[in-house]
Amino acid sequence: MTEALVFAKFVQATEEINADLLLRLASNRCVWGTPGTYKGRGAPCKHGHKFKLNDPQTWPEVTETLEVEDPQVGRVKVMRWSGFHFLQSPNRAMEIIRVEVIQPVGRNRKFQPLWLAWLGQTMPPLENLWQKYLRRFALEHWYRFAKQRLYWTQPQLSSTRAAERWSDSKAPANLATLVRKSCLY
Repeated sequence: MTEALVFAKFVQATEEINADLLLRLASNRCVWGTPGTYKGRGAPCKHGHKFKLNDPQTWPEVTETLEVEDPQVGRVKVMRWSGFHFLQSPNRAMEIIRVEVIQPVGRNRKFQPLWLAWLGQTMPPLENLWQKYLRRFALEHWYRFAKQRLYWTQPQLSSTRAAERWSDSKAPANLATLVRKSCLY
């Protein structure tokens, strides 16, 4: 299954859930705008302008642009486009955001632009939105730890309480193993 189809199915599956989504998009992705007015013949169009993220020739007019100076990252330019959707989910509009580090702090390295999609009720200000995505690392590392060290993916637990007992007993067991290994060497 292609990544585009997975994203579209995820967006459709979460349509009824009252939650905000901030998704990272691959730079070679295409999204579509809202279609023009119905002309009265045939089926109404589902898709409008094709927006190729990696082709500036296809970029429409920017809805909002912001440049900020971040003490840790450097000079950052954030651009937002409104009213786009994935090909397989035309009923779920989203905001497309491009984050580009113009002048990094203390580095000569060139950063690739970061493409994000926002789906939700009230979009936060652009100056905060791109930083929210960077906060995901703490959560991702916790889940990686939980899956690998607490073995959450292996046991077939019947209830939430059983999962809590498993986690409560597994963490001290891992610590005891670690202490034992350090004493042996």
